[in-house]
Amino acid sequence: MSDPMRIRAQVQGSGAVVRVLMSHEMETGQRKHAAGKTIPAWHITDVTATLNGKPVFTAEWGPAVAKNPFLQFTVKGAKAGDRIAISWKDNHGDTRTDEATVA
Repeated sequence: MSDPMRIRAQVQGSGAVVRVLMSHEMETGQRKHAAGKTIPAWHITDVTATLNGKPVFTAEWGPAVAKNPFLQFTVKGAKAGDRIAISWKDNHGDTRTDEATVA
């Protein structure tokens, strides 16, 4: 399993700014290693964010997203103490979910 995501959620105005750093190799399937063989594609395909269990953000990603992707978005109506959960799934079927509390 991959390393935990680093999630920071801070109240700003009438909502919260959420910043997420995901640990993932994000291979496109087009690079070759030293022996000349193609490195198989391995990238995040789906990202979901929830606020207190209710979905607030979904995205479909592909191989063009950089290694260890950074994501930032704003959630209206979030307040201190609310729980933000971020989940991703990759093209190999691996998943990861991490949570943070809005500060």
